[in-house]
Amino acid sequence: MTTGTDTTTVRRSVVVDVPVERAFLFFTQDIGKWWDPNHHLLGEPLAEMVFEPRVGGSIIDRGVNGTESRWSTVLAYDPPTHVAFSWSINLQWQIESDLTKASEVHVTFTAQGESRTLVELEHRHLDRHGPGWESMRDAVGAPNGWNLEPFAQAVIAV
Repeated sequence: MTTGTDTTTVRRSVVVDVPVERAFLFFTQDIGKWWDPNHHLLGEPLAEMVFEPRVGGSIIDRGVNGTESRWSTVLAYDPPTHVAFSWSINLQWQIESDLTKASEVHVTFTAQGESRTLVELEHRHLDRHGPGWESMRDAVGAPNGWNLEPFAQAVIAV
């Protein structure tokens, strides 16, 4: 896995030994199988995550008691090569309803043969979070922030 951080972008990449179509679908539609269940905004345990596979769809966290958190809007959905979504979470780790103040996560999937895929994630425009945005960059850029290893391990295990 490679990592990188510049001023307003955090980058991660990993190569997985699955076809590009499988990597894309697992990252999106099976997001709840690899996402850290402790990384959500609900005040209760996470029951499931739902990725609505279309531009304008949402990424939804659902709690065990039925509470929902729609923390992201799907900005691009181009199977099997690219998906982008808003990071509609403010510096207080609450929902940000103004998309002009949300950063963006872009993920590209590049086939490297029939059963190998390069997955590259860029969390862009972190400065849109306003004064103090560096704290968001530092959080998502930390080892327990964007980490593609759980995805890489889960996609080959299923």
